[in-house]
Amino acid sequence: MKILMVLTSHDKLGNTGKKTGFWLEEFAAPWYVFHDAGVEVTVASPKGGQPPLDPKSDEPDAQTEATDRFRKDKTAQDALANTLKLEDINADDYDAIFFPGGHGPLWDLADHPVSIALIEHYWASGKPVAAVCHAPGVLRYAKKPDGSPLVEGKRVTGFTNSEEEAVGLTNVVPFLVEDALKEKGGQFERTGDWGEYAVTDGHLVTGQNPASSAATAQELLKLLDL
Repeated sequence: MKILMVLTSHDKLGNTGKKTGFWLEEFAAPWYVFHDAGVEVTVASPKGGQPPLDPKSDEPDAQTEATDRFRKDKTAQDALANTLKLEDINADDYDAIFFPGGHGPLWDLADHPVSIALIEHYWASGKPVAAVCHAPGVLRYAKKPDGSPLVEGKRVTGFTNSEEEAVGLTNVVPFLVEDALKEKGGQFERTGDWGEYAVTDGHLVTGQNPASSAATAQELLKLLDL
């Protein structure tokens, strides 16, 4: 069984002069959920190579058991440092696709033609599509084979408007994940800010925030009968 994990290559937090990227917990927790289940994981990004880490996710209060394990794991570190370019991916080589969040995906993956094509390919093939936290924003322009929005009529979740407000970036991000999913007809669900929440609807899995990253990965494994 093989899963494709797609990370952002974007490192600028709007016009703030600060850095962003992917959120470490949202990579590390799913990585270990998948590997501990015996799944082979390939990591890709728009530019390939080392994706940018959101420095906020490297701070002491953002650390978890999974991030601690990652820091001692050279194999995982090497995989992260050597991501493949999205354009070099053969979609048929993988059984599912998973997008970790961080703010970066809102700038590059949400409207990246290869990323959108991959999502649409997996969806049309009946293969699981999963995203957590800000990454459900990558579903914004993805469509079903009939041309309707992929999330239309689907139960979904993602980083909420109130969580974005709490981190003070409502007016910095290019769009709000919750609003974007609702605008495309998604049936948005949530729990309280920062609580664990993952939703599965058919072969689409979405998670609300960093605390939901392991649960989102576990829901994906259920769809693969693992």
